[in-house]
Amino acid sequence: MDYSTIYTQTIFGLDYPTLWFLVVGGVFSGYAILDGFDLGAGSLHLFFKKEENRRIALNAVGPVWDGNEVWLVIGGGTLFAGFPNMYATLFSGLYVPFMLFVALLIFRAVSIEFRSKEPMAWWRKTWDTLYMVSSSGLAIALGAVMANVLEGLPINANGDYVGNGWDFLSPYAVLVGLTTWALFMMHGAIYLALKTQGAMYEFVTLWVKRSIIFFIIMFLLTTGYTMLFVEHMVSRMKEYPVLLLVPIVALLSIANIPRLAEKRNFTLAFVFSALTVSMLFVLVAIGLYPTFLRSTLDPAFDITVYNSAASEKTLGIMLLMASIGAPLVGLYTFIVYRSFRGKVKLDEHSY
Repeated sequence: MDYSTIYTQTIFGLDYPTLWFLVVGGVFSGYAILDGFDLGAGSLHLFFKKEENRRIALNAVGPVWDGNEVWLVIGGGTLFAGFPNMYATLFSGLYVPFMLFVALLIFRAVSIEFRSKEPMAWWRKTWDTLYMVSSSGLAIALGAVMANVLEGLPINANGDYVGNGWDFLSPYAVLVGLTTWALFMMHGAIYLALKTQGAMYEFVTLWVKRSIIFFIIMFLLTTGYTMLFVEHMVSRMKEYPVLLLVPIVALLSIANIPRLAEKRNFTLAFVFSALTVSMLFVLVAIGLYPTFLRSTLDPAFDITVYNSAASEKTLGIMLLMASIGAPLVGLYTFIVYRSFRGKVKLDEHSY
């Protein structure tokens, strides 16, 4: 059955499922940009040896990390509201990594809040270690989930996941997980460079360079693997060469990051780092659409934006709500970041 014929309403020439697909992608892209630098900063935490430097790093993300996670909640909500069948299959198929992800989210939050509650060195070192491990694990888990979406899952004709709980541990999942970790580490190091000064700033700039090198290596490896073994992700660009503009923009954005970092223009470097995250999500969207989750058993069993979408009326109502709610969330985010702009300065209220 051609489910696309069910949806007749359009906005800007796009039907409701396609528009909601873009909304879901946009929200998760926003989450990756915002919480990405939190996770990246946490992944570097143990490399800061001095107590004062660790507190500075924590307080750089302290006022914003929980607000950034709101975007994750919104992303899950938009996916469930717009594509309930996709939501059910994805979360049941990737139950293990999602449960691990939730556990790591809890440990990270507790680590940030509990770390400075007691003065004992062993107490703080314990939470510092948990903070770094949970931040790194979250980044890798996010990448692994993305890799499974790109590669596909064993899904039958009823849309049910028929694999075992450990199918998600493929070589591609590990590769994309490490690439995501490297991307977030670079993003977080640049953010810390914006928030620190003095000796801490000089040390962070060293990690900016190291993380850029790490990301570029992992990006090249993942790109090569994708082009060779995940061919459907590049087939759309072969069909429509104009879409090659997107990877060109992504490559130019990546190339600008080390150039700007060398000049210590970390504001623009952060902008291009965020742009890189966005462009990578656009590449994912181009490679997937209209498929949302591929079946490795039979292409006829693929979950698409049409056979997994909610009713047209539901999508129309949700798009109206999103058009009201999105600007409010954006305004809230802008106010928070403007309120806590500038370099970190420790006081009695700091972590």
